[in-house]
Parts: sequence; C-alpha cells; structure tokens
Amino acid sequence: MNTITRIVVYLIISLTFATVQAQTKKLDSLRKVEVDFKISNLQEDKAKIEQQERDVLKLKISKINKKLDAKKITAEEAEDLKKEAAKTAVFNIENRTAIINSKIALLQRNGYDSWQYRRDEDDRASISIGSNGLHLNFSTKKKKPKYDIRTSNKMLFALGFNNTIGDGQNLDDSPYKLGGSGFVELGWVWQTRLLKESNFARLNYGLSFQWNKLNIKKNQYFVQDGDETMLQEFPLNLKKAKFRVTNLVIPVHFEFGPSKKRDFKDRLRYSTDEHFKIGLGGYGGVRIASQQKLIYEDEDGNRVKNKERRNFNTSNFVYGLSGYIGVGDLSIYAKYDLSPLFKDQAFEQNNISLGLRWDLD
Repeated sequence: MNTITRIVVYLIISLTFATVQAQTKKLDSLRKVEVDFKISNLQEDKAKIEQQERDVLKLKISKINKKLDAKKITAEEAEDLKKEAAKTAVFNIENRTAIINSKIALLQRNGYDSWQYRRDEDDRASISIGSNGLHLNFSTKKKKPKYDIRTSNKMLFALGFNNTIGDGQNLDDSPYKLGGSGFVELGWVWQTRLLKESNFARLNYGLSFQWNKLNIKKNQYFVQDGDETMLQEFPLNLKKAKFRVTNLVIPVHFEFGPSKKRDFKDRLRYSTDEHFKIGLGGYGGVRIASQQKLIYEDEDGNRVKNKERRNFNTSNFVYGLSGYIGVGDLSIYAKYDLSPLFKDQAFEQNNISLGLRWDLD
C-alpha cells in the first residue's frame, strides 16, 4: 500500500471514529432528556397524591355525616370513623409518595438503562370507586429471565475500501480507483458460546448482503462480448464509470477474546463490551445482481446517465476468507474473494476489501 493510500485509510478511520463519538454524545444527550422528562412526570404525580387522598377523605366524611344524620350511627362512632379515615389518608400519602420517590431515585441512580430494563409498561394499574371510597391498585407481570443464554443475535454493519488483485498485480496496478471504490455489508448474525463455562471461544454465523463497488479509471468501461468481459475505452468523455456486484452470503467466523462474567443470581450473562476480540473465518453465497453505471456528456453536451443490469459474466457463486480484530462492537475488517470476480476470463480478478465493522447488539 503506497503513502497516499495509507493517508486516505488513516483519514477515513479517523473520521469514522469521530462520527461514532459524536453520535454517542448525541444519544447520551437524548437519553438524559428522556430521563429528565420521566422524573418531571413522576414529580407531578407526587404533587397530585395529597389532593387525591384529600378528595377521598372528603367523600368518606360525607358518607359518615349522612349516616350520622340518618341516626344510623352515634356521634361518638362517627368521630371514630372520621379519625380512622384521616389516619388511612395519611398512610396512603406516605406509601404512595414512597413508591414514586423510589422510582425517581432509581432513575437518578441508574439513568436510561435502568428505565429501559425496568419498564413500567409491564405494570398494570387500576382505579376503582366503591362504598369505601377511591382505591388505587398496582399489579406487576414480569417474565422470569432465562438463567443462561448461550446464543445471542446482533446486527452486522461494515463499510470501507474495495478493489481487486490478480496474478502478478497489486493495488497500484489496479484499473480501479482507490477513492470511490468501496463496499458495504449489512446483515444479521447469531453468536453461540462454544464452551459451557467460558465465553472465550464463540461461533458467529448468519446472513448478510454485500455490495462491492468498483470505480473504473482511465475513461474505461466494461463490455461483455459473449463469454468474455473486458475493459474498453469509452468513445466519449466519461464523468463516472462504476461497477457494482451485490451478493447474498452466509458469513461464519470463529471469534476469540476475553469477556466479563456477570452473575445476577437469577441469571448469568457474559459481556464483551470494551474487550479485545479477533474473528477468523469466511463466507459463501450467491450473486444476486450486477450493474454498471455510466455518466457522460453526449456530442450535444447533454448529461447522460446510463445504468446497465446484466450478469457481465460475473461469478454466480461467491466464497472467500474474512477476519476482523477490534474492541467491543467496533473492529477492523478485511475480506478476500477466493472466487474470481469474472468467471472463465484470461486474467482473473479477485475482490479484496478493508474497512470497519460494527456488531450492534
């Protein structure tokens, strides 16, 4: 890799890290706003409790006075009932306020994550008015967590540089530009712990789409002539000439690295957050699309955009080697197609990619 390429790679990686950090700060800010909003609502609920209990107490006293006027109870009995109702109101205010104070303290202590894993959507509340006044009832329905989860799943996203190499060829000799030639991968993967009592070795497998794009240089474009595909000089001035192949593949990687074991008594979990990891493996699948996009000016000076979708003799079955090394969710990712880009050609070209990979829980 020459000096310019190294500089470009360094700049791309630096910009990507800066973007990730900015997004993280933005997410933290949004989480704080949400937590503050929930705390504000709880404070309002706490302010309403005393008035609600006073209203219930008035309703009870009114019923007691009606019984007294109807001479169903004596004045002494009425006084005792009023004292008991007042005592109940005081205890209700204390207990209901304590519940809300606990929720506020939980949010202030643990922030958004605590709210996320202890959602009030699982709680059920009901209000009823009967002969004894207003009643507020709470019931909670929570599913018991599985003690140990050996298989989890996550989203896979990767992007970076893309090019080809062949026999006796390096990237400097490539007919494709380094800038503008890139790849994107998006998929869903499962991770299974291989050892019963340790999370050091894991197997990652799933399904993903790979978009490999090549930016053709020197005013050339691909021409398919029967079973042969070749680069030729375009008769007009090309503004852009891009070639893209879309594959659907099954990636499989053996992943190794330390993790943190967390014992919550009712459940056991392993976390690889902020821990080093390395993954080695490969992929195999099928090509589902190939397209060439040309942008040029015709003889009258009109801008023309042409998209041609055909197989271009690209390999229908793709397979290759891939690996990554990183910390937590972010890794440096490389993949190499063992299958040639074009089948049955005099000169073989194999796709090679280098970029960043995110495994998002």
